[in-house]
Amino acid sequence: MSEGQGAQAPLSVTDAVALAKGAVSAWPTLVVNGEVSGFRGPNARSGHCYFEVKDDGASMSVIVWRGTAAKMGFQLRDGLEVQLTGKFDVYKASGKLSFVASRVEVAGEGLLRQQVAELARRLEAEGLMDPARKRHVPAFCSRVCVVTSLSGSVIEDVKRTLARRNPLVQIDVVGCSVQGADAPTTIVRALGTAAASRPDAILLVRGGGSFEDLMCFNDEALARAIAACPVPVVTGIGHEPDTTIADMVADRRASTPTAAAESVAPAIDEVERQMLQRQVRLGRAMSAALAVRSQRLDALGRLMAGHVSAGLSRRRVALDALGSRRCLQDPLAPLESRRADLLQTEQRLHDAIPRALERRREDVSGAAARLAAAGPRLLRPAESTLARLAASLEALSPLSVLSRGYAIARDAAGHVVKDASGLSSGDEVRVLLGTGSFDATVTATHATND
Repeated sequence: MSEGQGAQAPLSVTDAVALAKGAVSAWPTLVVNGEVSGFRGPNARSGHCYFEVKDDGASMSVIVWRGTAAKMGFQLRDGLEVQLTGKFDVYKASGKLSFVASRVEVAGEGLLRQQVAELARRLEAEGLMDPARKRHVPAFCSRVCVVTSLSGSVIEDVKRTLARRNPLVQIDVVGCSVQGADAPTTIVRALGTAAASRPDAILLVRGGGSFEDLMCFNDEALARAIAACPVPVVTGIGHEPDTTIADMVADRRASTPTAAAESVAPAIDEVERQMLQRQVRLGRAMSAALAVRSQRLDALGRLMAGHVSAGLSRRRVALDALGSRRCLQDPLAPLESRRADLLQTEQRLHDAIPRALERRREDVSGAAARLAAAGPRLLRPAESTLARLAASLEALSPLSVLSRGYAIARDAAGHVVKDASGLSSGDEVRVLLGTGSFDATVTATHATND
C-alpha cells in the first residue's frame, strides 16, 4: 500500500463537529466554580442566558437554558462567583464548545445562608416573628385560598388533600411564580389578591427544592407582606428540613404543602366525632343545669309556700280578731252601750243638780248673812264722806243761794244776765227765784252805785 493510500480520509466539517460532539457528550457531569463575565440574558425571545466563567488561568462559554434560569432564585451578574453543575456540549452550527449548566448556585452556599440568617435576625428584632403578633388560624376553615404555582403538582396535591379530609372546604387559587428572581414580586401580588377575597386562611405552598430554589421565600419584601397580611397565612414550603423566612413570619408553618392543607381542614369524621362529643357534653351540661335549676325551683317553691302559709295564718288571725269584735257581731251593741252610758249620765246629772243647787243656796245664804253683817260696816265711812260732801254741795248750790232771796235773770236767748248794761229797755227776761220763776220786761237799767 502506498503512503497516500494509508492516510485517513478527510472528514466534512459536519462530520468533524459531530465526532467532537459525540466525544464531548461522553464526558461526565462536572461541577465548576468560576466568576461570571460578559453576562447576556435572559434573551428577550428565548429566555436563555449566555456568559463566560473564568478564573485566573482560563475561561469557558456557559449556556443556561430558560427553565434552569427560572429556578435559580437570584440574578446573575458580572463578577458573581457561581457554582455550575452540567456538561460540555458542542454547538453543531458553529462547532463552539460550551458548558451547559443544569444547575446554577452562588458559589459557597454558606454565604447565602449567612445572608438569610442576618435578615432573619433583623426581622426578629423588629418583632415580625413574635408569636404574640401572629394571627389566630381558625380550627375549621370553611374557605381557604391557595397561593402557589399553577403549573406544578402542588396545587393538585392540596386540592386532593382538602377534598379527602373535608369536602365542605371551599378552595380558591391565586397563581404566582415560586422560583426565580421575579418570584417574590409575584407572590406579594398574589397574597394581596388572595387577602382581598377575605378567606379564613391563605395557604402559601411550594414543593421541595434546593436551598437556592427556595431563596425567593427568603425575600425581605415577601416577609413583610406576609406579616402585614390581614388574613392568617399558613406556609408549606419544601420538605420537613426546609425552613425559610416566610415560614418564620407566617402565622403557622407546616412541614409540607400537604401538611399545610391538613392543618386548616380537620378530617370530616374527626369534626363529626367532636360534634357528637360536644353534643353529649352539651346534653350533660344542660341536664346538670336543669337539675340545679329544678332543685333551686323546688327550694324556692317550698320557701314561697312557707311564706304564703305564714302570711295566710297572720291574715287569718287578724280576721278572727276582727270577727270577734262586738261591733261586727252586733252592730247595735255600741249604740246600746252608749245609750246606757247616756242614761246613767243623765241620772247622775239629775241627782247632782238638786244637790248642787242646795250647796249653792247654802253658800248664797251664808254670803248674804256675811254681806248683811259687813254692809253697814263697809258703808259707814262712805256715808260720812257722802254727808260731808252733800253739805258742801248744798252750801255751794245756786238753789240754796236763791232760797235766801237771790234771783237769776236770763235774757231771751237763755243766757244768764251778769251785767245790767247788757240789757235795754223793753227786753224780755226770765227771773228764776228760790221757788218758781217769772217773766219781766226791762223798763230801765241802773248802774251798780245807783
